[in-house]
Amino acid sequence: MLATVIPVCLALLGLAFLLTVLRLLYGPSLPDRIVALDTLNINAIALIVVFGIWVDSDEVFEAALLIAVMGFVGTVALTKYLQRGDIIELR
Repeated sequence: MLATVIPVCLALLGLAFLLTVLRLLYGPSLPDRIVALDTLNINAIALIVVFGIWVDSDEVFEAALLIAVMGFVGTVALTKYLQRGDIIELR
């Protein structure tokens, strides 16, 4: 049963990934594009985790954790830049 569920999950996650890329490219505003970028990060993590389950590899989960942390930091930095025009406060 897992042999049929995992390819279906990979296909659906791939479709979600492509639709999110379209939202990122054609988003009407900058906040919509930032949300699409964050969603793209979540979709990439989900794809990596499902692929790791499929190939039965532990190293893939570590890569997914690193991508999650970097995506969070990137989203916070972009949001802070959008709100204030500066990422790092000197004061």
